[in-house]
Amino acid sequence: MKEQKGHIHPINRIYDDLVKVFSNMGFEIALDREIEDEFHNFDALNIPKQHPTRDMQDTFWIKDHDKKCLRTHTSPVQIRYMENHQPPFKILSPGKVFRNEATDRTHEAQFHQLEGLVVGEGVSMGHLKKALNTFLKELFGDKAEIRMRPGYFPFVEPGVEIDMICVRCSGKGCPSCAHNGWIEILGAGMVHPNVLMASGIDPKKYSGFAFGVGIDRLAMLKYGIDDIRHLYSGDLRLVNQF
Repeated sequence: MKEQKGHIHPINRIYDDLVKVFSNMGFEIALDREIEDEFHNFDALNIPKQHPTRDMQDTFWIKDHDKKCLRTHTSPVQIRYMENHQPPFKILSPGKVFRNEATDRTHEAQFHQLEGLVVGEGVSMGHLKKALNTFLKELFGDKAEIRMRPGYFPFVEPGVEIDMICVRCSGKGCPSCAHNGWIEILGAGMVHPNVLMASGIDPKKYSGFAFGVGIDRLAMLKYGIDDIRHLYSGDLRLVNQF
């Protein structure tokens, strides 16, 4: 009987690629807990008390544990890191996150996210753009091109939405990009002064940028997977392709 070798899951494959890319750019990997308190998951990130992400529709709150929840992003890792380190630093916080929402081909109640944070003296939007350009070209090749649009996120100011030219059609338009040639890929911006202050860092001396992207979404784009649920189905027909 022929020996069958195991296969690397596409999420693990893309995770390893991302860690390699950012490690070569000088980023340190930071990991932490998946059950978070309200302060680190929301308050320290300048998310208002009335923000909809605090509602039960978006957050899994832990029963009988006051103000504890399954983290909705990996940003709390960055807050905890800043509480215990002084700039300059460059960190990457990948991991599993949880959202209380209905599942469909592009949404899951659990998925994997990767966030980056750079804080130091004189850090600017130009540094952010260079880092994202480098990251996406390393992952998708030289054809990867980005554009920045204004966007709102409570923890950054200014905030930007990052679009990448569709790597399937090279910007000509196809079903993957809704025929407009571009795909919304991640959110980013300059770290809000309130976030720095909440973490014990002087915003008058230091500035920083942050970004967040779905690892699952990157895997779907890179490998042509059309439904996020395939990544969690356990169907070996998917995994055996890698």
